[in-house]
Amino acid sequence: MTDALQREEAAGPDAAQLLALYEQMAVIRRTEKAAHDLFMSGLVKGTTHLAAGHEAIAVGASAALRDDDYVFATYRGHHHALARGATPEECLAELMSRATGLCGAKGGSMHLTKASRNMLGSYAIVGAHLPMAVGAAWSARLRGTEQIAVAFFGDGATNIGAFHEALNLAAVWKLPVLFVCENNLYMEYTPIADVTAVANPAADRAPAYGIPGEIVDGNDVVAVQEAVTRLAGRARAGDGPSLLEAQTYRHFGHSRADPATYRPAEEVERWLKHDPLDVARGRLAELGVPADTVTEADERATSLVQAAVEAARNAPAPDPREALTDVWADGGAAWRT
Repeated sequence: MTDALQREEAAGPDAAQLLALYEQMAVIRRTEKAAHDLFMSGLVKGTTHLAAGHEAIAVGASAALRDDDYVFATYRGHHHALARGATPEECLAELMSRATGLCGAKGGSMHLTKASRNMLGSYAIVGAHLPMAVGAAWSARLRGTEQIAVAFFGDGATNIGAFHEALNLAAVWKLPVLFVCENNLYMEYTPIADVTAVANPAADRAPAYGIPGEIVDGNDVVAVQEAVTRLAGRARAGDGPSLLEAQTYRHFGHSRADPATYRPAEEVERWLKHDPLDVARGRLAELGVPADTVTEADERATSLVQAAVEAARNAPAPDPREALTDVWADGGAAWRT
């Protein structure tokens, strides 16, 4: 890496770039709020796992990646789908089981996928996608594309066997994969600290596999972008996998069935004062961006999501004849032996 490139990375985004990242986070926050309201209105079936509070991780990481890099997420993955190019309308229509949904109403909240942008799915089985990311990284290395794979996962997955298997194999084969733990302190309803022997459930495990483990403020979009830029560059250079633990906090419960009353009030208050949008607003003010300009970005985000809600509400229901398409590689529905 050249000295000039290192200086460019260290400088971080300029005012215009940071404003764009802020607006993207604002769109995600409002989309999550819309998903919550639609669920409470009975228009979203099943459940939802909202990522309000996690926006800086998805947006900061995506800003540091190439368009052709691979991204894998968990069932709390709305923010990653949106950060990689899905529209609020596509996501909300999917949650509402509309034909115009991101997956044609076949995936729902927990399986948002934007394959055309290499966002290769959100996975309901904890940790299941980590070996898949290793496979994608292996494919990229075999093809010599300099693509990397990024697997986002929660703190609870660090106590799952697939986490350790994936890290071990990625390290042994020195693959271009980045593991990003979104540590929001709780594995569903249980504090991760109560059931884990190390203080940092992801980063503290990295040395066991001989790979770098770093901790970053997951509510600071600039800090996330800079960390992922550096670690992605390392992977592209052939130096193997890394593990990034992004410390964050969810604003809602684990799912819509969870009021999150188990979280101490003072803890919730402390983290809400460190909201990713507020952190970005502070950085924008330091760069001299007028408050009115930030307000305009908020208003654009609000208008975009309001229009998305209306479009999703009015979208048609899926055609039952499409239920078995997309099952086979050829797009057909015939059973095969």
